[in-house]
Amino acid sequence: MNVDQIVDFAQATTAPEHYRPAPERIIKGDPAQNVRNHYASPCGQFNVGIWEGEPGHWNVSYTEHEYCEILQGVSVIRDADGGAKTVRVGDRFVIPAGFSGTWEVLEPCRKVYVIFEQKA
Repeated sequence: MNVDQIVDFAQATTAPEHYRPAPERIIKGDPAQNVRNHYASPCGQFNVGIWEGEPGHWNVSYTEHEYCEILQGVSVIRDADGGAKTVRVGDRFVIPAGFSGTWEVLEPCRKVYVIFEQKA
């Protein structure tokens, strides 16, 4: 292994994957999203990249552990009990596997994500 295998986000040319949540998960809006997964580990359990989302509100259910750093915009994450956390530029946090609730993008949002998903 050498330094040529280091993934530099500033120089990555990863094409975006465009998608929307499944229609039954959308609460309001048209939350178009895209992801640039700059790195996927050979074991398939670890992924790192950039996610972008347009305003909208949808249900989420995490099977993975996710570290997030908000680079742009404002979102509100709500749990199943109605608790809410507003996240904005500069915020860094982890969403543990097993979290269920909603994600609402109030202003177009961009984040760095680091995901670990335990495989059986």
